[in-house]
Amino acid sequence: MSTDNLRVLLVGNGGREHAIAWKLLQSPLVERIYVVPGNGGTATLGDKVINISSTKQEDFEGLLKLAKEKQVKLLVPGPEAPLVAGIVDYFQKHAKDIKCFGPSQAAARMEGSKTFSKDFMAQHNIPTAAYQNFTSYDEATRYIDTVSHPVVIKASGLAAGKGVILPQTKDEAKQALKDIMLDKEFGDAGDEVVIEEFLEGDELSILSFSDGKAIKSLPPAQDHKRIFDGDLGPNTGGMGTYSPTRIAPQAVIDDIHENLLKPTIRGMSEEGYPFVGVLFTGLMMTKTGPKVLEYNVRFGDPETQSLLCLMETDLAKIMLACTNGELAATELSVSSKSAVTVVVAAGGYPGSYTKGTEMKLDEVPKEVVLFHAGTTFADNILRTSGGRVIAATATGETLEEAVSKAYEGVNCIHFEGMQFRKDIAGRALKR
Repeated sequence: MSTDNLRVLLVGNGGREHAIAWKLLQSPLVERIYVVPGNGGTATLGDKVINISSTKQEDFEGLLKLAKEKQVKLLVPGPEAPLVAGIVDYFQKHAKDIKCFGPSQAAARMEGSKTFSKDFMAQHNIPTAAYQNFTSYDEATRYIDTVSHPVVIKASGLAAGKGVILPQTKDEAKQALKDIMLDKEFGDAGDEVVIEEFLEGDELSILSFSDGKAIKSLPPAQDHKRIFDGDLGPNTGGMGTYSPTRIAPQAVIDDIHENLLKPTIRGMSEEGYPFVGVLFTGLMMTKTGPKVLEYNVRFGDPETQSLLCLMETDLAKIMLACTNGELAATELSVSSKSAVTVVVAAGGYPGSYTKGTEMKLDEVPKEVVLFHAGTTFADNILRTSGGRVIAATATGETLEEAVSKAYEGVNCIHFEGMQFRKDIAGRALKR
C-alpha cells in the first residue's frame, strides 16, 4: 500500500483524539484527517482536518461508507467502546484495503472485561493483586466478610473510567456492591465484579505500541485521578499527567518491559488474539515490585496529551508499522524533556455540570498546547460540552519548568465555573 497522501479516519471526540489529530498533522505522509465526531479543538486545526458529526461513533456501517467515500487508508479508533464492540473486525471483514490501528474485538476484551484480563494475568504469571470474580451479589457480600485486607471493587465492564471503588469499611464495600450489582449504577458493566486486594504504592502508566509481536513503549506517565488537590474527592477520568515519572528508575522500567509487558503481548499472541495498536498498562509500584492494575486497549486520556508532545517519531509511520507487522524495524524516538498536562473541568464535574458555557482562549506561550476535550465550535463561538473540557500541555527541559508552563497555559483558558487541580506532579516535585 502506498503510504503517501494518507487519509485517516479518526473516531472519537475527546482530548486524546485532539492530541492524535494534532500529532498526525505533523506527518508528511498525512493528506487529510476525518474526525468523527471531533470537538472544538479538531475543528480549529486547519483545512486538513475535517469534523464529521453526521455519522455516529457506534454506526460501523456509516463509518465504513464514509471511509470508502473519502478514500481513507487508515482507521484509528480513539475510545475503548468501538474497539470492544468490534470496529476493527468489522472494517477488516468489509474493507481489506483499509489498515486498522487498533485491536480486534477478542484482544479488546483485555479492557472490555476486567474479569477476563485478571484471569489472563493469573494464567500468564503476570504480577497483579490477589482477586476473586463474582456474578452473584450474595456471594460477593459473603466474601467481603471473610477478608481481612482492604479491597478494591471493580465493575468488570466498561464504565468510562469510573467503575473502580475504594471502600474504607466493610459496610462501604457492601454498599458499593449493591450500587454496582443490584442498582446498576454502571449498567451492564456491573453484571460481574472483581474484588481484589488494595495495593499500596505509586501508580504508573505505560503506553506501548505493538504490531502483535514487537512492543515499543513511550516513557512512563503518572495520572492524577481524583478531582481535588491532595488526591481528595471522587475519581474522574483523569485530571492531569506528567511524564517521564520519577518513581521508577530505568532499571525498573526495563524490568517491567521484560517481565510484564513482553509476556502480555506474547501471551495474547499465543492465545490467538495478537494485539495491534496501543496497549496502556496501569501499574502499581509496590514494596514487592511492580504489579499490573489494569490494561486499556487504546491511548490513555490525559496521558496521550503529555506523551505525544514528547514523541519525536512520525506517529503515522509508527501506526502503519504496527498495522503492517513492521514495528521491530521502526525506531521510536522520544525527547529527553518533561511534559505536563493539566485538565480544566466544568464546575460540578465529576457530578452534574453545565454544558454550553461560552469560552475564551488567549494565545498560549511557546511550548504550550491546548488540547480540547468537551468543547464545540460553531458560529465562531467556542463552548463547553463535557465534564473534562480542555487541557494545557507543556514541555520543558525540567519537570519544574514544564509544570510552571502548563499552569501558564491554564491561565489562558477562561469560562465560568472552571476547576482544575493546582498540584499536578506535586508529589514528584516534593521528592
